[in-house]
Amino acid sequence: MLIMSIIIPTQEFDPYRVLGLTKSAGQAEVKKVYKRLVREWHPDKNNDPGAEDMFIKITKSYEILGNVERRANYDRYGQMEENKQGQHQQGFNRHFHNSFYFDESFFNFPRSGRDFSDSKYLLDHAGFNSKVLPDSFKRPYLIKITSEWCFACVHIEPVWREAVQELEPLGVGIGIVDIGYERRLANQLGVHRTPSILGVVNGRVTVFHYSVVREHLRQFVEDLLPQRLVEKVTDKNYVSFLGSWHVENNPSVLLFDQVPAVPLLYKLTAFAFKDYVRFGYVDQGLTETSRLLHQFNINSYAPTMLLFKENTEQPADIIQAKGMKRQIMEEFVSNNKYLCVPRLVNQHLFDELCPIKQFHRRRKYCVLLITGEEPGFVPGNQAFLTFASSNTKDVLRFTYVYQRQQQPLCQALLHNQAPLFAQVVVLERRSPGGKAVYRSVIGGWNGSDDDKTRLHEQLELLQRDPSYLSYDATLPELNNELSPMFLIQWINAAYDYFLQIYDDLLFSNWREMMPILSLIFSALFILFGTVIIQAFSDSGEEKPPQKPKNPPKTEDSPGRANTSSRPPKKDFVEVTELTNITYISNLVKLRPGHINVVLVLTDTSKNALLRNVFLCHTHSVSVCDCTLHFSFLNADKHSQWMPSLLESCPTAARGDEYSSPFSGRPRDFTGHVLALNGHKKYFCLFRPVFTGDTDTGGESSSSSSSSFDEGSRRKSRSRSRSQRDNGHRSWPDGTN
Repeated sequence: MLIMSIIIPTQEFDPYRVLGLTKSAGQAEVKKVYKRLVREWHPDKNNDPGAEDMFIKITKSYEILGNVERRANYDRYGQMEENKQGQHQQGFNRHFHNSFYFDESFFNFPRSGRDFSDSKYLLDHAGFNSKVLPDSFKRPYLIKITSEWCFACVHIEPVWREAVQELEPLGVGIGIVDIGYERRLANQLGVHRTPSILGVVNGRVTVFHYSVVREHLRQFVEDLLPQRLVEKVTDKNYVSFLGSWHVENNPSVLLFDQVPAVPLLYKLTAFAFKDYVRFGYVDQGLTETSRLLHQFNINSYAPTMLLFKENTEQPADIIQAKGMKRQIMEEFVSNNKYLCVPRLVNQHLFDELCPIKQFHRRRKYCVLLITGEEPGFVPGNQAFLTFASSNTKDVLRFTYVYQRQQQPLCQALLHNQAPLFAQVVVLERRSPGGKAVYRSVIGGWNGSDDDKTRLHEQLELLQRDPSYLSYDATLPELNNELSPMFLIQWINAAYDYFLQIYDDLLFSNWREMMPILSLIFSALFILFGTVIIQAFSDSGEEKPPQKPKNPPKTEDSPGRANTSSRPPKKDFVEVTELTNITYISNLVKLRPGHINVVLVLTDTSKNALLRNVFLCHTHSVSVCDCTLHFSFLNADKHSQWMPSLLESCPTAARGDEYSSPFSGRPRDFTGHVLALNGHKKYFCLFRPVFTGDTDTGGESSSSSSSSFDEGSRRKSRSRSRSQRDNGHRSWPDGTN
C-alpha cells in the first residue's frame, strides 16, 4: 500500500490533461494554449494559493510537449522517471525572485556566481553600440543583466549556462552587463533590476518576462526573429517560390528535413542572409511534398540543402549532412548569395558586386548589360545569362540593369543616347567618388553567336591589356529600386512596436512604460481638448471688420453692431428690424457687394407677411448666397422714412400710374420690398400686387434708384414689370 501511494501520484501527471489538449493537437496549438495558461496562472498575476504549483505543472507540461523529440518519447514510453521529475521540480522553484531556494552555498557569499569564463561576454556602453547593435541585424543577442552580490542571480546561473551552451553554437550572440559598473548602458537598455534577461534584434530591445527555463529562453529567441522568415514549401507552391528570382533578384534555398517545425539553426541562418537569399522549408514527412522529394532525389535520412539560381530545374549547389553545423551552412550560403547575373537595384549591391580597385592583383571588371523590360529583350537577356554561366572567372562579374530604372547611369555610359537594342559595357571602378574607366562592346548585343564571339575576344584582350578601357566617366549613384518597399517595412516596424507595448502592459513593467504612457496621455489630452474647444466655439462666425480710429458718435449699440454681416446659419434665416440703432450697421456700413433686402410692414400685417411669405421665399436664397441680408421696417414706427427716400429720387414718380406705384403718392407701403446697396447707394423697389386675399401672393415690381455717380453710369434692370433710373440724390439720414 505504501508503494502504491508513492507511484500513483507520478502516474497521474498527464501533460495533455494539464494543458487541456488531446494527443492530436499540433505544435502551434500547444504553444498557443501554453501562453494563455501561463498568463492566467502566473504567480505575480494570480492570487490563488495553488497558482504557483499549477504554474509549475503548466511549465513542465510545455517542456515535454513543446519539444518534438520529448513529446514523441512521452507518447511512446509514457511518464519520465521520478528522479528526473524531482530535478525538474527543483529547477522550476528557483525561477521566482521571491521564492529562490538558498542552500548551504548561500553562506559562502558568492559574487553573483560569475566565473572567469563569463568575462568574454561582458559588455560596456561603447562595445554595445559599436558591436552588438550593428551585429543584431544579422543575429539575435541574449543579454543577462547582473550585479555584484546578486544572490538571485546565483540560482539562474545553471540554467543560463545550459542555454548559452545550446544557443551560442547555433549563432546566437551572448552578452552580460554588470549593472553596478555599467549604469549608463543599463539606462539605455531600460533595465533597473537584477537579474534580468534581454533580447536584441534589429536594434530593438525586448525584455524576457517568463520564468528562467532553458526551453523558455530558446522559445524567446525564436520569437525575436521575424515571423515570415522561412516559407513552408510544398508541391503546390514550390514552382512559384523558385521562380520568384525575377522579382526578388535573389537565389532560393530549400532545406529538406523530417522535423515538422523549422529548426532554430535554419531560422538563424535565414536571418543572417535575409537580404541576399530566400529560404524555404520542406517537411519530408508530409504527403504534399512527395513530388518534390522524387524530382530532386532527396535522401530522407539526412537533412539536405538545395540552392537554386536562375535555373529552377537544376540546383546550383547542394549539401547533405547528418549533423548540419552552423559554419557549414553559413559557408554554403555565403558562397552562393548572388545570382549568376544579378540586377543592379541599388548602390549597396553595386558596391558589393563591382568593388573599387585597390590593388593591381585584385582587379574586378564589371560586364554590364544595359537592357529593357520589354518582351523583345528577353532572348538577348537569356543569351547573356548563358554566356555568363560559361565564363566563371573570378576577375569578371556579370550584371545587368534596366535602362528605364537606372537612367542616370545609362546616360553617363551611353553619352545620353537612347539605343534601340541592348548594349554591353565593360567597366572598372577607380575611386569612391564615382570615377570609372569603361569601354562599350561594338555592335551592341542581341544574343547572336557573333555577339558572343566579339564579347569573348574583347574580354580576353582586356585581361592581357588593362589599358583597353580607354574611356572615363563619373558614375552617378544608382536609384534604389526597392524604395517602394519602405512602406511595408514601416508597417512591420510599427507592428513590432505596438507588440512590445502590449507585452510591457501585460507584464506591468510600469517604470519602463512611463515615457510611452506619458506620450499617449499627452496626445489624448491635446486631442480631446481641441475637440472640446471647437465644440464650444462659434466656428462659423467671421471676424468683424476693424473699427476706424475716430468713429462717429452714433446711438448704435456695439453689442448688436454688424449683425447683418454674419453669414446665415444652416436652416435659419436671420431677419433684423431696421431701426435707428441698426440703420448704420445694416445699410450705411454694409460691405461692398452685399445687399440688404428690407420688407415694409405694419403691426397688423407683421405675422402674415414676415412669417408666412417673406421667410418662406428667402430661406432657399439665403442658403445659396451669403451676400444677402434680410431686414424689415415697421411703417407704424417709422412712417416718414419711405416718403423721404422716394422724394430723394424724383424718377420714382415718373411714368404712368400702372407702371409707377407712387403716382399720387400712396402712403400705404405695406408689402413693399427694398433691395438696398449701402456701398454704391442705390436701391430697387418691388411693389406688391394685392389679389384680395389677406396673404400677399405673387409680386410684380418696379424699381427706382438713387446714386452719387453724377450720371456717369447708365444701367438697366428688369424684374417682371420693373424699371431702374439714375439720379443724384442722397440717402435719408436715418429713420424718423
